[in-house]
Amino acid sequence: MGVILVTSRSFSDGDLDLVARAATAGHRIIRGPAHHDLGELRALLHGADAWIAGTGPITDEHLAAAPELRIVARYGVGTEAVDLAAAAARRILVTNTPGANADAVADHAVGLMLAALRHTSDGDRRVRDGDWGVRRGRELGAATVGIVGFGRIGQGVAKRLSGFGPRILASDPFLPEDAVRAAGAVPIELDDLFRSADVITLHAPGGRRLVDAERLAGIRPGTVLVNTARPDLVDELEIARALRDRVLAGYAADTLDGDTAASASPLLAVDLEDRVIVTPHLGAQTTQAVDNMGRMSLDDVIAVLRGDDPAHPVRSNA
Repeated sequence: MGVILVTSRSFSDGDLDLVARAATAGHRIIRGPAHHDLGELRALLHGADAWIAGTGPITDEHLAAAPELRIVARYGVGTEAVDLAAAAARRILVTNTPGANADAVADHAVGLMLAALRHTSDGDRRVRDGDWGVRRGRELGAATVGIVGFGRIGQGVAKRLSGFGPRILASDPFLPEDAVRAAGAVPIELDDLFRSADVITLHAPGGRRLVDAERLAGIRPGTVLVNTARPDLVDELEIARALRDRVLAGYAADTLDGDTAASASPLLAVDLEDRVIVTPHLGAQTTQAVDNMGRMSLDDVIAVLRGDDPAHPVRSNA
């Protein structure tokens, strides 16, 4: 029997009973904290053969505490929190779940665009305070939408936007221009996208700053920015400044720097609440996405524990 440590909060929380599925394959699920505090995890890691992990950090120190560990299955797509080189050095396989939550995040991105353009969140808040005054919004179909990062999620956003009828631009250095066009967007360089779009939505991987003071200085006044990707893609202080200067008309995000510890974020200032919408990582939280991520990660774990290759390996660049 293999021991599978799970530190993702929503694992087996959808329609699929993945705990029973693991048991049928001869393995036992144990649970650990999602924040991956090593002090709390050390004893659990010591006996684990596999680890289905959420977004918390996975360092060489974590891996050293798990002498029997054969696989880290990231419950999601991003692996920037995983020390891939350390895993490779210890002959621990790393996998992820590409595409599992793409539809859910694309839905949420379009929902945030509409909410920001039509002042939905602010309208609800004002009605509850007895204020029925109207703030005029803008139609999505009349906008030029720029998609930064045109992988599965970015292309899903373009597909959904096609029904609204906006002009769609896309910037992705890893995708050929003909592939961008085939997916329904006009290929464009990143700086040109920021200068040309009325709505900009971020779907690039983390690890680099894409929205800073210089880039914000070149955007159209009244631009709406949506971020359902990673908090480190943006400079939150500069975004707050651009909102106060009315350069940005709105910012809608599914993440903040520090997330649950981000109560001091400049974007949560009271004077910006009519222009900022923040949701608590709702993007991937649909029943379908939870089932997809859980099934894909568990399938890879079961494959590795029986001696087979996983379907979704992640390679170290080190």
